[in-house]
Order: sequence, then C-alpha cells, then structure tokens
Amino acid sequence: MNGEIICIGTEILLGDTLNSNSQYLSQELSSLGINLFYHTVVGDNPGRLKKVIELAIKRSDIIITTGGLGPTQDDLTKETIADILDIPLELHKPSLNYIESYFKNTGRKMTTNNIKQAYAPVGSIVVPNDNGTAPGIIIENNNKIFILLPGPPHEMTNMFKKSIFPYILKKEKINFYSRYYKVVGIGESQLEDMLIDIIKDQTNPTIATYAGHNEILLRLTANSKDQDTADKVLQPYEDLLMDRIGKNIYGGKEDTLEKVTGNLLIEKNITLSIAESCTGGMIASRLTSIPGISKVFHSGIVCYSNSAKENLIGVSSDILTSKGAVSPEVAEELCRKLYQKTKTDIVMSVTGIAGPGGATKDKPVGLVYIGILYKDKVEVRKYIFSGSRVKVQERASQQALNILRKKLIGII
Repeated sequence: MNGEIICIGTEILLGDTLNSNSQYLSQELSSLGINLFYHTVVGDNPGRLKKVIELAIKRSDIIITTGGLGPTQDDLTKETIADILDIPLELHKPSLNYIESYFKNTGRKMTTNNIKQAYAPVGSIVVPNDNGTAPGIIIENNNKIFILLPGPPHEMTNMFKKSIFPYILKKEKINFYSRYYKVVGIGESQLEDMLIDIIKDQTNPTIATYAGHNEILLRLTANSKDQDTADKVLQPYEDLLMDRIGKNIYGGKEDTLEKVTGNLLIEKNITLSIAESCTGGMIASRLTSIPGISKVFHSGIVCYSNSAKENLIGVSSDILTSKGAVSPEVAEELCRKLYQKTKTDIVMSVTGIAGPGGATKDKPVGLVYIGILYKDKVEVRKYIFSGSRVKVQERASQQALNILRKKLIGII
C-alpha cells in the first residue's frame, strides 16, 4: 500500500512545535512495508485541510493524520474528512463515558466542548486513547483507509503501538520483522562507509540508518513468513554488524546510553564519582535518571570555576595557572584528587570550552578533555566538538558515557 502522513496544526506549520510525529510514523510505516511517498503539514484551516485530504485520496491508499481531534473550534480533522466522504457523525457512547470518567478521576471540570471528542463518523472504528481524551478513528471507504490520530506525541505513539500497528499488519498481509541497534561514537557517513557493501547489495533483509541525537539508529528488516524464518535471515547480518561495528553498538531501539551504562554500573556493582566542568552536571543528571543508580553513584561535583576546582576537588593552583583549566593535566588531576575524597571504583572528569567565548589560539571552542580513573590508572582523551554551546555539552556528555560504557565492558 502507498501511504501518506498529514500533520495538522498551525503550531507545527509555524515551527512552534517540533513535528516528531512524522519521524515516528515514517519509521513505523516503513517497518510495516508501507510505501510512504508524502508528508504534509497543514494549519488549522478547514478549507486548506480539505484540499490536502482530497489530494491525498487521489494518490494514496492509506492516509494517516495527526492532530485536530481536540475539543476546540479549530479541531476539525474528523469533521472535514467526514464531510469529504459524506459520512455523518454520531455520538460514540463508550467514548463519552470514558471522557467523563477521565475528568472525574483527574479532579477537573469537564466543559461541554469536550463532548465534541466523543463523536465519530458512522461505521468507523473508534480507537481508545489511554493517555488523553481524544479517541483515534479508523475509516475504511472506497478502498481507502483513513487513520486519525491525536496530535500529542505521547498519546499518538501509544495508540499507534497498541492499536494501529496490529491493524495495519493484518491489512498488509506481509510480515516484516526488524531488529534495531543504537550506534554511538561514529557518524552516519562513516557508518555507511563501513557497511557500504551490505547497503548496495541489500534485498532481503534491508538495512536503514537514522541519524538521531548524537547517535544513530540502525534497522535490519526481513520480509518472512514467520519470526523463526526471519531470525534465520537476520542473524548472519547481525553477526556482520557486530564484527564491524560491535564496539559502537550499545543497545536496541528503546535503550538510551545512560540507561545501558547505568545498568552496567549496577549489575557489576562498580561505584562512580565524577567532576564536571563544561558539562555542568549533565552527565550526573543523565545517570541519576536511572532507577537503582544510588547503589553505585557516589557523587557528581560541578566544579565550573577554577576556585571550585581548587577548593572543592583539590586541584593545585600551580597546575591551573601553568596548564590552564582546559588541559589534559587538569583532567587527570581532577580524577586523582576526587578519588582521594570518594574512593570510588571509577572516577571521571570533564573539562572544556563550550563556547561561544573562552577560546584561545591553541584552545578552540569545542575542545574537551575527558578523564577516567580505574585501578589507579588515568586515561585522558581529547575531543573537539562542533556546534552550539549546548551541542558541545551534549556531545561531551554522550562521549563521556560511551567511554564509561566501554570501560565497564572491557573494550578500553
């Protein structure tokens, strides 16, 4: 089937809201074998929305919309589609009951305009919304499928996973099985170069890469009659991936680097303390989001100024003066002095220039030193990250977590 995604909302059109729904739906539809040719964003205007829907009907078999299912006057997605298809709306009593109980349970007053959300086109499939008040809607009409989803991403993704994915899977009658890998420490172009022979010759399975936030999501997908057959197709390719980029694969689709690294600390019962300068506590924040991390995470100290490095950690003023705060010597000293205070199994340090100011001829913006102490040995690595101040901080924290992960599994 040929598919199309239409995201509805003036806030998306104006750039006030990031359109993450399109990205998520594109990945999921691709894994289902849907040929996705068009993305459209349209504002909350019924006239323009009608034109977009009418165009989609001419060129696509399955049309998925997000947004415009709320209770306000400008939420007109289902009304517009019902009008185009000449289908009347009717009150869906189970949806009304759910909306009423939702407001009662949350202690909020339900206004009359919320009843609007309980109406659905006659003969449609109403899809429950576990995370909000706007149910989804599926309409099958003249060999076309319309899937209307709520706009808030946490509502949309949950509904898609729970209800829409299985629905499309049955309709397609094609079984696609995917394995996902999170890759860190190499760029997308470098990754493609390392896998170019597989990418060029791909038929079944197929391989796809998606650039993410300082990491890459890699997907292997097989078209097979069942899971066992798919596993036989996928496993040799997974073995190839592990042989070539295994050191850079840290987990699967739902994993985060902090989750994997934090759980490694917990599983191995290895304690950690960290001194952060340019990252301002970002690494500690990411790690402490992991349940159970208190068993092994001793402390994170933000020693941003030279006086903090000297007075809180114990770095000598002579080193700070002679070498500068952003130097391998200070990175090492931060590790050694913090170890004297915490006695943790691993100590890390990060010091750098996040920018936009602070650079010198020999020390550009983006220069970062990351130190790690383990078994009385300190290793310091030098990086030069590009991007804004926040990007430098994010990339430094990502690299620090990856260094820690590799140390924990014995790669470095």
